Amino acid sequence: MLRIAFARFVMMASLLILPTCATASETIVRIGTLSYRELDGVLFNWAEIQSRLATAIPGYRFELSPMDGTQLNEAVRKGELGFVLTHGSQYVALASEFGIQRIATIMLPEATTPQKSLGSTILTLAGRKDVSRLSDLRGKRVAVVATDAFGGYLAAARELLAAGVDLEAGDAKLVYVGFPMSQAIDALRTNEADVAIVRTCLMEQLSKQGKLRLADFKVVAPRPDPGFKCVPSTQLYPDWPLAAVRDMDQELAKKVAVTLFSMPPSTKGLSWSIPADYQPIMELDRDLMIGPYAELRTTSYRGLMKNYRPYLLTALLVLFAVAVYFIRVQILVKRRTIELRESRAKAYELQIKTEHMARLSILGEMASTLAHELNQPLATIAAYAQGLERNCASGQVNADMVSKVNHEIVAQTERADKVIRQVRTFARKRMAASELRPIADTVNEAIDNFSKMLPSLPPVTLDNRLPAGKMLKADHQQIQQVLTNLMKNAADAMITLPEENRMIDIVLDQTNNDVTIAVADHGPHVPPEALSRLFEPFFTTKPDGLGLGLAICKSIAEAHSGKLSVHPRELQPGLVFQLNLPEYRNNE
Repeated sequence: MLRIAFARFVMMASLLILPTCATASETIVRIGTLSYRELDGVLFNWAEIQSRLATAIPGYRFELSPMDGTQLNEAVRKGELGFVLTHGSQYVALASEFGIQRIATIMLPEATTPQKSLGSTILTLAGRKDVSRLSDLRGKRVAVVATDAFGGYLAAARELLAAGVDLEAGDAKLVYVGFPMSQAIDALRTNEADVAIVRTCLMEQLSKQGKLRLADFKVVAPRPDPGFKCVPSTQLYPDWPLAAVRDMDQELAKKVAVTLFSMPPSTKGLSWSIPADYQPIMELDRDLMIGPYAELRTTSYRGLMKNYRPYLLTALLVLFAVAVYFIRVQILVKRRTIELRESRAKAYELQIKTEHMARLSILGEMASTLAHELNQPLATIAAYAQGLERNCASGQVNADMVSKVNHEIVAQTERADKVIRQVRTFARKRMAASELRPIADTVNEAIDNFSKMLPSLPPVTLDNRLPAGKMLKADHQQIQQVLTNLMKNAADAMITLPEENRMIDIVLDQTNNDVTIAVADHGPHVPPEALSRLFEPFFTTKPDGLGLGLAICKSIAEAHSGKLSVHPRELQPGLVFQLNLPEYRNNE
């Protein structure tokens, strides 16, 4: 039955998108669409979308290709698609792995904002008194369409996990009903399931169509959101985005976005908005350990407990049995002294655990900082070593070259050693070393070190507006670390630009009683909501970033009684990071 329904949806979508006329000069652009959404016009008018795109963008023929999640992922990997339309969780995974970029977000008529448009509604029959809270789902039969459906499973799975019900671990029995999603509600009616998980507003839409009575059902753990016209059981997330693949022509992507934005709402009320912020969906993926966070299943404590719970429990039981046997032997052998020995043993064990947890806590604070800061000198050492190896292979080696390279490698080694000593100082709550020296020398050294990291880094220009020999009292090694981080971020922001357009501008100036160092790039526009969070720990716009660099830079600035701020460039694209440091005075 499910296969027949799915085949019918795909056939109808294909008929809608067949071109009436195609010329040899037309370029075919495929739009891969996750087939979980209704393809028969319930929500989307595919023919209208295709017609609009063809009219607004001559020379291109847009073909919609319905696929399941696996097929969509494979088509993106093979470069067979120009655009992708899928739910937020799969978009986040594809963006992380293949670099697709969202250009528009679907806005359903029930939503008030693009940011809060979709979630899950957990239903049961109105007469059920034993299902009112999320925790009541433990041990119940739960009807779902598929475990990778967003509104039909993932959003609810996260809320249930927070309530102590892990669907993946089998805390409830999943009853798979397939698509269309209304079959989950049918499973309630026929007593095949106790609870059904559906996307928000499906129940209300079916009620308007006369297919069910709202009074016959009850929403479990309702979570109404002001302005949202339906009753969810979860928080609300952005709806499906339309994303362009990594190598898509930017002008074409812009025209597609403009066309969608200019479309009036469909007869069902669906419209398109500017791309929403999918950070909430990234947080959902992290909590469920899926998509770009799937590695947490093998690296995090929670993931290890989830995957190896039976083995760990067995090991604990064995250890417990051994401990019980040991205690029993001690009681039998030394009955008179056992209480004192047990007391001493427990005190010693508690002391060991306390010290161990303290060391782990410090290590947790140090590990990310150490890895992040050591990466720069190690990368420089590797670059020099590789350059020397190439020169050796070409026979262009002389004593002066070897001496110079060795000198630089030793310098970077000393720099790494200093980083380690600084981390130790941090762990022991000691103050960093402060020295008085010309700030221009520090900036020039940072630029020189940065320029030698990799041959493909953009050039750096320095505009020094300070008086000659202007002195600054600070930990200049830490100031260099801040500048190197800012320059590396600037280089990453311009990675997609032509090489001749990549340049980093540094201005050294004085404002009131501060020495200012401004690092500017020519990178793309950054949304205001992302700009305001750049200094938050673990927030990053890079797929492989840790989100620690700018947070560390800000803490260094504040430790010097200064500040680090960011703002867009005024007359051209890009960002300006400005480091303010107090001016040195002789009477200090």
